[in-house]
Amino acid sequence: MDELRRAACRADRCLAASVIRTNRAFVQVVGAISGGWVGLLCGRGGGAGGRMRGVDGWGGQASRYRRADGSGGDGARKRHGRHYTPVRLAEFLAARLFAHAGPHGREELRVLDPACGDGELLVAARRLARIRFPRARVRMVGYDLDAAAIGVAAAREPDIEWRVGDFLQAATTLDDEGFDAVITNPPYVRTQQLGAETARLLSQRFGLQGRIDLTHPFVASMPRLLRPGGVLGLLCANRFLTTKAGANLRELLCAELSPIELYDLGDTRLFEAAVLPAVTIAIRGGDATRCRYVSAYEIPGGEPGDGTDLFAALTHSRDCLIDHEGRCIAIEVGTLETGRAASSAPSMPTREADYTVPWRMSRPGTDAWLRRVGDGTWRTFGDLARIRVGIKTTADRVFISDRWDEREPRPERALLFDLLTHHDLAAWRVTRERDTRVLYPYDVTKPRRTPVDLALFPGAAAYLAEHKDTLAARDYLTGSGREWFEIWVPQRPHLWRLPKVVFPDISVRPRFALDRSGAIVNGDCYWISVPDIGSDHLAYLVMGVANSTLGMRFYDAVCGNRLYAGRRRWITQYVARLPVPDPDTHAAAGLADLVRELVDGVETDLAELDERVAAAFGIDSLTGVFAPD
Repeated sequence: MDELRRAACRADRCLAASVIRTNRAFVQVVGAISGGWVGLLCGRGGGAGGRMRGVDGWGGQASRYRRADGSGGDGARKRHGRHYTPVRLAEFLAARLFAHAGPHGREELRVLDPACGDGELLVAARRLARIRFPRARVRMVGYDLDAAAIGVAAAREPDIEWRVGDFLQAATTLDDEGFDAVITNPPYVRTQQLGAETARLLSQRFGLQGRIDLTHPFVASMPRLLRPGGVLGLLCANRFLTTKAGANLRELLCAELSPIELYDLGDTRLFEAAVLPAVTIAIRGGDATRCRYVSAYEIPGGEPGDGTDLFAALTHSRDCLIDHEGRCIAIEVGTLETGRAASSAPSMPTREADYTVPWRMSRPGTDAWLRRVGDGTWRTFGDLARIRVGIKTTADRVFISDRWDEREPRPERALLFDLLTHHDLAAWRVTRERDTRVLYPYDVTKPRRTPVDLALFPGAAAYLAEHKDTLAARDYLTGSGREWFEIWVPQRPHLWRLPKVVFPDISVRPRFALDRSGAIVNGDCYWISVPDIGSDHLAYLVMGVANSTLGMRFYDAVCGNRLYAGRRRWITQYVARLPVPDPDTHAAAGLADLVRELVDGVETDLAELDERVAAAFGIDSLTGVFAPD
């Protein structure tokens, strides 16, 4: 065992060296990785960590939860980019943790926070543990590489063991099964920010696959350190519930632990940044067959039922509407459905323990409704065609403009193409309000990206030459053997001239539109080539389902990636799961005819669309739209 630990420590030193080589923009490099915060990453302030500033932040409407001791106010946040867990949320996480964790007959209760920051989680946990377990010795340990934060924590609660150190390295020296509970808000740093070599080493050491962030190795370290029956209380961004990159975390939480409580805190805006958090309580070695799942999302214009506090409402057994900071929040209660597609076509058989499938809330009425939709499903969008994102130039100021006629030198019109952005899309039709065009230096007759010969386009050549320093600085492009003047993601040039279904990546309601103009699609939208779908008839069915209330309800029940203020994220992995009814039925023909009229500009009541979509799936119009519980 000692030799194994020495080997692991050598690997950690290699990993730390790699982090230093690949992330020199970090302030306190290793501290940013293993502490409870991320410092100035790539020139920007970060919280726990980077993009997840808000998960460790107060700010905004959540300022009333702020600690009053002054150790982490606005000044410290601006100076150091540090954001720690709000007091009320820390207390809630500790309460849910100790609803299941305890000394279980032993004299000592041991609790760990591997990324403790200024200690908010452990302070809350210790306060509650003294009340819940008055006869037990309470031993708590917190790690962070930020010595200043540890100093603040030690001043607040001297009886806790505060350790300045790299937890991912220190974990190799800790005894197996040494803790009754782990409470943590681990750092979040994406693969792109870690660097390829660091990400590879982390993946190799912790058995991770695909795109990772630092939350994954932190959580992967937990099961070994927990006693059988020990409990993990995890606070992190809710993205892991539904995204492809979250598959690592979903597998860790199911394969080595048993989730028993899950709280998707949605757009409660407890934090300063636009991050939607989740709390997960999981037991090591538990045999839990059901996990309580509670979500909290705003209902614009809703009427709260009573004055129940948010955190109290999260523990209720029934749905309710509450007022939180002047907004109506819907609390929904169900159970967690993991690893199995909720409704799939015959061509897409489900598998047990498929961690690529997003987690969702299971409710009796919703599940029955999904089964009925599934019975009427012929294929899914992903079965019919490839769903592509739009172009990504990585130099929009050079390639995209609505004032090309004022530019000197001016690129040739043959290389300037209309560009569709999310501003141009309504349900059914393109509604261009700006003359936005993109300089697209490719031969659009070729299926593969083929840069044009700039010698044949002197205007474009002169214009691009003025920006060569900016464009050539994109090492990731030139390093892959491509020309310095290319677009990073040009997609398939020959498909632009063909009809396509286009939709924005983020919107409150679906806005799937048919484009026949030959315009190029920007990276804030997705598109499906109609020839890929197979026919205009099928394309109309796809649009009809996508823009219907049934399609939106299906998305919410199965995909569920909701953002602030009711916005939904329409990306490939979610849209691919939307159902398509049998195109050969009379009802499907009626739906396609209606969509054709809508595309042509005929105004129709949305209720008629919803009735025809439900009929195409062979279900009653009322239950086709709503999933009662």
